[in-house]
Amino acid sequence: MAQTVPDVPELDADTERLAALGYKQELARTWSGFSNFAISFSIISILSGCFTTFGQAWNNGGPVAITWGWPLISIFILIIGFCMAELVSAYPTAGGIYWWAATLGKPIHGWFTGWLNLIGLIAVTASVDYGAATFFNVLLGMFDKTWAFGLTGVFVIFAVILVLHALINIYGHHLVAVLQNVSVWWHVFGVAVVVLILAFGPSKHQSGKFVFTEQINNSGFGHGTYWFYVLPLGFLLTQYTITGFDACAHVSEETRDAARSAAQGLWKSIAYSAVGGWILLLAFLFAATDVTAINDPAAPGFIGNLINSALSPGLAKTVIAISVIGQFYCGMSCVTSMSRMTYAFSRDGAIPGSRLWSKVDKNGTPVNAIIGGVIACLTLTLPALYKAPNGVPVAFYAVVSVAVIGLYLAFLIPIFLRLRAGDSFQPGPWTLGRKYKWMCWLAVIEIAVISVYFIMPTAPAGIPWHKGFDWKLVNYAPIVVGGTLLALALWWVLSARKWFTGPRRTVEESVAD
Repeated sequence: MAQTVPDVPELDADTERLAALGYKQELARTWSGFSNFAISFSIISILSGCFTTFGQAWNNGGPVAITWGWPLISIFILIIGFCMAELVSAYPTAGGIYWWAATLGKPIHGWFTGWLNLIGLIAVTASVDYGAATFFNVLLGMFDKTWAFGLTGVFVIFAVILVLHALINIYGHHLVAVLQNVSVWWHVFGVAVVVLILAFGPSKHQSGKFVFTEQINNSGFGHGTYWFYVLPLGFLLTQYTITGFDACAHVSEETRDAARSAAQGLWKSIAYSAVGGWILLLAFLFAATDVTAINDPAAPGFIGNLINSALSPGLAKTVIAISVIGQFYCGMSCVTSMSRMTYAFSRDGAIPGSRLWSKVDKNGTPVNAIIGGVIACLTLTLPALYKAPNGVPVAFYAVVSVAVIGLYLAFLIPIFLRLRAGDSFQPGPWTLGRKYKWMCWLAVIEIAVISVYFIMPTAPAGIPWHKGFDWKLVNYAPIVVGGTLLALALWWVLSARKWFTGPRRTVEESVAD
């Protein structure tokens, strides 16, 4: 009994704060501050991003893109995280990014922010679970080559993983928070084990000169474009891996003392992942002694090539297995975040069929939002059924680019609006003080730059006017993002501006009930 007394006023304060923002408490507020941190840390998942997009940096820049690109881009992302932490402290709602934009700006700002955020969350969930399916397939092949599947088989595994994550989120509401906590320790100790294996398992290691100065360009673009075009494409490794940290905001209505816990969970998940990820990547590079094997034309830059060439079969299987489990945890967290955003955006009437997607069951779980999001993930990833002729998973990297662009553009809008608000902004208990000015400007500029780079072609044959043009090599991120923005703009002008008014108050509905 004595243990439950301190929780009562804390829960009441959270409920009152949510009511002041206009919403009644519908989601079960059972998450601790650690669980809030854990979901973003799990979605960032260096056991996922550092493995699945290692090849993007290796092929576009090589060790230089990884060794120096990771800490450089991590600093920019941490600044973005600080700006968002201040916002979630002021507005701890499940709508998160979208709610901030609509409140600091106008309904049109909330409209575009919400849709970009939702598209980004769908894409990041799809990319993580497809990556998990790919590495699970690799693990099967390490035991017996005949067990490995082709692209169709990998897609089926991907669908199965998505369904499992949906079921866990639907029927294991209390289990999800527990698994988020377990995921943190899996990532901490799992990464430590992988680093130790790569430190003591190989018979020899690369030199420091190779790790810190070697340049590799497998992109197909001329070396004259290395510094201003090829190398920035390699930064997708960092920008993609350290994303999804807005999950702290999306589950803030389920978190105790959210105004403080969600803000701290957001920036800490970035900081800890940045340090752990750099250590893991350095371990990869020091073990990358067989460059020829890693550059195998069948799958250039694939991390599996590095691991198989550096380690014994038993140790290689252990490393891949640790990664697969980490990726599974990551995907589970992504589905949670995606469904909460869908629920919140639907609660305010922005998504067709909003009443369906905003329903919660008796346990306070948005079941329909979970199911709808999983179906959207499957649809977005259909191009992965087609194999690229250059061996690079172009479709996968396109989904990754969609995730990065969608999420970071969604982050940009409220950060810019907070900058515009200046001293009129009412901060929560966690605030940047006067430092918000230079941090917000730096965040806006960085997001604008990377959003341009990640819609660019990743191979010469992906350029329409190139003589060797092949549709399978096209980066379809600009088609998805650009087409979506155009559709949203038309929808807004022709219809949505007449009925979408931004966040709706549900507190009065609760009183009426």
